[in-house]
Amino acid sequence: MTEAGKAVIELAGVTKTYRQGSVDVAALRGVDLTIRAGEFTALCGPSGSGKTTTLNLIGALDTPSGGTVVLEGQDLSALGRGKLSQIRRDRIGFVFQAYNLIPVLTAYENAEIVLALQGASVETRRDRVMGLLKDVGLAGLEERRPDQLSGGQQQRVAIARAIAADPAVVLADEPTANVDSATAETLLEIMERLNRERGVTFLFSTHDQRVMDRARRVVQMVDGQVAGDEVRGG
Repeated sequence: MTEAGKAVIELAGVTKTYRQGSVDVAALRGVDLTIRAGEFTALCGPSGSGKTTTLNLIGALDTPSGGTVVLEGQDLSALGRGKLSQIRRDRIGFVFQAYNLIPVLTAYENAEIVLALQGASVETRRDRVMGLLKDVGLAGLEERRPDQLSGGQQQRVAIARAIAADPAVVLADEPTANVDSATAETLLEIMERLNRERGVTFLFSTHDQRVMDRARRVVQMVDGQVAGDEVRGG
């Protein structure tokens, strides 16, 4: 676990330009942003504001056109594909709106997959994963496959999977988009508790007001730039 308050992510002058036909489209226009360990931050803005692009760059799923993206002191743009793959596996947790679970695996197997890829022992995986599934309210459902779980339960598995390897940060891209209001509130309560009790750092990309209301920091993006940055108490 990264020391609380220490910079985990540092974006400096980050730009991202996409080519659409014969036109260059600027998705990011000089973004400066620092995320510190233990934060519970919402990256907000209308569609096309650049929030998902920012998350993709932080998650080493894409590369910037300019500027630097630094994760735990490492400039991601200076690393090769193999090292980036290792960082995505070991240091970044992902929670997507579509869950992205493997259909043929049980809840337990989906949650343990990163630990298995890391070569953790069966005992280590079991201790860690069973505790996490209990923490997210899935005790007794470990052997169910995704098609035997509700959308909210699938997202709980995804949350457990995201934090199983004790990453530096969990990137959550619209994690409440595909569930009803009551389930969304429950998922947010779970993530808040994991942040508070386990010190998990969360960075959300969202337009959901419920996420913004619970976030302790809200970063507003407009037209590929940071337009506001509010830190709240609590």
